[in-house]
Amino acid sequence: MPQGANKGKKYTYIWVSLIILIFGIFAVPNLVKRLKSGTVAKNDRMSGMVLNNEPLTYLVNNGTKRKVPAFEFLNQDSVLVSNKDLLGKVYVVDFFFTSCPTICPVMSSNLADINETINSDDFQIVSFTIDPKRDTPSKLKNYASRYSNSSNWNFLTGAREGIYKLANEAFYIHASENEEVAGGFEHSGLFALVDKEGYLRSRTDRFGNPIIYYRGTITEKQGVNDEGEVQQITILKEDIKKLLAE
Repeated sequence: MPQGANKGKKYTYIWVSLIILIFGIFAVPNLVKRLKSGTVAKNDRMSGMVLNNEPLTYLVNNGTKRKVPAFEFLNQDSVLVSNKDLLGKVYVVDFFFTSCPTICPVMSSNLADINETINSDDFQIVSFTIDPKRDTPSKLKNYASRYSNSSNWNFLTGAREGIYKLANEAFYIHASENEEVAGGFEHSGLFALVDKEGYLRSRTDRFGNPIIYYRGTITEKQGVNDEGEVQQITILKEDIKKLLAE
């Protein structure tokens, strides 16, 4: 083989090696960071944005379909609202607090957008405060006015123990007091979807597993956050319509 050809081949290897090295410098640390935070696995389960017409699955625990347990709390108009009042309705549940300085305004804005899009008498939103000591009905009413005056959105307050049990043991949506975080309360920012019979429902991911919850902290306009997590408001709207049609 001519000496010039060997020399050219040598330079090709050098350039390929250089490109691989540069890719590794930028890509590997980011991948390690995502693996440590669980973002890679989370994206596989929760970030699929494939729209489909498949029926929603039931969430099952120990062989039993999970159903919203009995509850009764005061809404922003000081009217008692129970789980029985919501039978026959499709509804979305979230846990928030009015003085939240971080994710709650985004969650509430997303819920307002969902409410406007669905625009159905058979659809409800139920927002439980995790700060019932300060979030009185009048304070909830003031908060509600920022996002909607719709009669199908209930902001509920009541006994702290009952609300926290509902969040952590019934919906499995984490909520707790924590003085070390902004606002003094810790919660996940997830939305749960409930059908007309009071059962928890969701779509499945590409592996056939239920996604369980819908991410409420990323807007449709934002699309993707800094960790690469995709918004799920689009698929939630679609899934609400599926349940309304059942």
